[in-house]
Amino acid sequence: MRRADRLFQIIQILRRTKLPVTAARLADELEVSKRTVYRDLADLAGQRVPVEGEAGSGYRLSEYYDFPPLMFTPDELDALLLGVELVQRLPDATLVNNAKDVLSKISSVIPGKLQSVLNPSAVALKPEEPIATKTDTRQIRAAIRDGRKLLIEYRSADGTLSKRVVWPIVLGYDQTHCLLIAWCEKKESFRHFRADRLVSLLLLNEFIDTDRKVLRSRWEEWREAELLRLREIKLLRGL
Repeated sequence: MRRADRLFQIIQILRRTKLPVTAARLADELEVSKRTVYRDLADLAGQRVPVEGEAGSGYRLSEYYDFPPLMFTPDELDALLLGVELVQRLPDATLVNNAKDVLSKISSVIPGKLQSVLNPSAVALKPEEPIATKTDTRQIRAAIRDGRKLLIEYRSADGTLSKRVVWPIVLGYDQTHCLLIAWCEKKESFRHFRADRLVSLLLLNEFIDTDRKVLRSRWEEWREAELLRLREIKLLRGL
């Protein structure tokens, strides 16, 4: 790795965490010696990059440091390209278009010498059959961000239709399905709804009276309890 690239990478490492990073950790990630790291940190200080800390306690960037955000290395662009390709395979029409827009914006701002990294790319996912149905999730994600309730009409696996008021928490994805994870007022419990089975939804003007982080933490606890319960049932059936 060139010295200039290494200095840039040190800034990236320090910027990604609020906690001090030791020279040993920097040396390990950059695959250089600690002596080289100390020399690079001194070079950054000489270039007026405000690195705070000292040997033994760790280093971090000053919170007032401003660094251009769209300076990518070829390896970072490879990661972005794979991420965009993964999102484009999700069963979510809105996110698919958003991913294309992100790639277009990145392509328009990176230097010419990095354009060859994008086209053709050095990385790619295994080809797969496209998903026939992709759901528009704009209203769901707006409800999650704004902390508002949704009125949904849902078709269960057996074809039964039901209307429910739910508190949306997060959208979960795998390669074939998108799940709306929410608190269901009707069932007074957390429920997972497949987005492709949502017949209709209405964004209500009612706000959820529980903090979003608290609600998500409660769902995570519920999920862990459910997984434990299912494991116990499986073990009992195996006896």
